[in-house]
Amino acid sequence: MRGKKKLVVLSGAGVSAESGLATFRDSGGLWEGYKINEVATPEAWQNNPKRVLDFYNLRRRQAFHANPNAAHLGIAALEKFFDVTVITQNVDNLHERAGSTDVLHLHGELSKARSVSNENIIIDIGKKEIEIGHVAEDGAQLRPHIVWFGELVPMLETAADIMTKTDILIVVGTSLVVYPAAGLINYVPNRALKFIVDPSDPELYSFKGWKHLKENATTGIEKLKSELIENYV
Repeated sequence: MRGKKKLVVLSGAGVSAESGLATFRDSGGLWEGYKINEVATPEAWQNNPKRVLDFYNLRRRQAFHANPNAAHLGIAALEKFFDVTVITQNVDNLHERAGSTDVLHLHGELSKARSVSNENIIIDIGKKEIEIGHVAEDGAQLRPHIVWFGELVPMLETAADIMTKTDILIVVGTSLVVYPAAGLINYVPNRALKFIVDPSDPELYSFKGWKHLKENATTGIEKLKSELIENYV
């Protein structure tokens, strides 16, 4: 019996936005009054670590009060029919809470913290807050397990390898204008089916061979799920 087709979902902030989670881009570079360069860079951490911790504690609280929406649930439901991997730019755990079992977080996870001295010392903190004085097992201060602007994306190589095995690619909730994540589509085989769910018309859609569903994530994924199950299982 033939195995399931490899389906990769590349998701971004637009998916979680429909669960009520704000994004920097949608709010003009501000998030709850915080500027990106004040809370999401290594320099911000050096200048004012308490402000950075306060910001991510707030984001963590909001993420844990949010619920998965129909897009998260629809993506999870595809596992019944396809070999699904979700590669997400989001730092919340809504994909996992919806039932997705194979999720790679490019930009880190709000529910984890790591040592400032050893990036390999990572702990699950759930919805707990991180404060100044909270330390890892090596005695170093804990920081959010988040990839800040200007930092390397450690999971990028793993994500690129997954992309090379793709039979079906779904891009949802991201216009793929931010690198290096945007470069991942270059690793997708030419033979792969490529779908984009997005209410707008970024330049990406001029790429040959893409099918564009001009919908929000929730309605677009529901329509695409039906099409994929009907035609490609």
